[in-house]
Amino acid sequence: MTAFDELMAFQRETSALGQIAGRLGWDQETVMPRGAAPQRAEEMAAIEAVLHARRSDPRVAEWLDQAAPQDEVGKAQLREIRRAYDRAVKVPADLATAIARTTSAAQGTWAQAREDEDVSAFLPVLEEVVSLKRQEGEALAQGGDVYDAMVEDYEPYTTGAQIAAIFDEMRPRLVALRAAVLERPEPAALTGSFDELTQMRLTQKLAVAFGYDLNNGRVDKAVHPFSSGSGLDVRITTRTSETDPFNCFFSTIHEVGHAAYEQGIDRGYLLTPLGRGVSMGVHESQSRIYENQLGRSRAFTGWLFDQMKDAFGDFGIADADAFYATVNRVHNGYIRTEADEVQYNLHIMLRFDLERALMAGDLQVSELEAAWNDRFKADFGYAVDKPSNGCLQDVHWSVGLFGYFPTYSLGNVYAGCLYQALRGAVPELDAQLAEGDTTGATAWLREHVQQHGGLYAPREIIQRASGVEPGPEPLLDYLEQKFSGLYGL
Repeated sequence: MTAFDELMAFQRETSALGQIAGRLGWDQETVMPRGAAPQRAEEMAAIEAVLHARRSDPRVAEWLDQAAPQDEVGKAQLREIRRAYDRAVKVPADLATAIARTTSAAQGTWAQAREDEDVSAFLPVLEEVVSLKRQEGEALAQGGDVYDAMVEDYEPYTTGAQIAAIFDEMRPRLVALRAAVLERPEPAALTGSFDELTQMRLTQKLAVAFGYDLNNGRVDKAVHPFSSGSGLDVRITTRTSETDPFNCFFSTIHEVGHAAYEQGIDRGYLLTPLGRGVSMGVHESQSRIYENQLGRSRAFTGWLFDQMKDAFGDFGIADADAFYATVNRVHNGYIRTEADEVQYNLHIMLRFDLERALMAGDLQVSELEAAWNDRFKADFGYAVDKPSNGCLQDVHWSVGLFGYFPTYSLGNVYAGCLYQALRGAVPELDAQLAEGDTTGATAWLREHVQQHGGLYAPREIIQRASGVEPGPEPLLDYLEQKFSGLYGL
């Protein structure tokens, strides 16, 4: 075997172990008994110790020096292995293990604190997580910006300052659009009771409609919807509410976007660095375009309206046009995952600024709840009513995902670019969506984005697919056009 062959064989084993660790995480958030949390923390720590040892194995450096890739794919594999290795060797093994152990335990603590509306029960373990992640960031940054080092895990080749500049460009138009919309009469909200088993049956139908392969996946329930895995085993979760089936349906479509990306990657990349989504921003471009530009479109909601009538009978919405307005209703709310398209990115900007301050040491964990509540009041104009609607609503910080939040808005920006290109490439898109047929859109996305996995850098894959340099203007134009039409602006 050549050095390249030996390196790739080693990498596939490491990736397989990483998939096992991911499956433990999926189990913890879906079916694991609550009392198993302390043991699961030790299990996660043990497997992280093995993974860290492999990722920082000196033989990787030797193979990298000796490997001679024969083509573009081989060069990209080495690029990603070297990037991961350079990061892994900077983080002490005991720190990597401690982070895995602490975040596994913190997830359970967060879930209970959220249920109990008790911020004080969560803050001590969050303090530990923030301290450990700061140490990791400092090790990775080596004198540079700690938050930039965190972002690199989720959106390679992007800095906090670059993200802040994009957000600064977006905010004025978003705020102006929101102000104009909120002055107009609000469409009717969905009311009534919707059987949760029926929701889950319809959500399976939606998952299949958007191309999710249930032979290599499954749909379960969790407190916080997520997608897990890659290659031949890609699982998603959703959640149900008896009074809000949209939460279930659009969470499912969102997570199917993630899962379809992973399922759509060239199988030749299986269990290699190229065999997963290249970044969370590109991942979010898929989940957001599935959920919003496709799933909340006038055409598709017309089909969904008929599906809901078949499933639930008369549910109080007169017709497909009224249903489209209800699905896209701009309204006050606290929860990021339930936010309308106009306001969603403002929720992300709040989290971005707070977590950046936490990593810089400018904001202490003990001050987080007050800082969140003050910022929310300033941005949205009304006060947070309870912790589960405030700083306890998201799982991300409990499991150490600092630097992840801004990728949601980067995904929206990327989705805006992709949708502009998609509409030009598939002129019959609306007619297809009106029949519940997403294949024109999903096939285009698979061909131009998903199949490539990690072959190209994040911004490069979006530029290749869309034909434009990624920026927020297509997204903002789409939002203004859509909501001006909905609200008669």
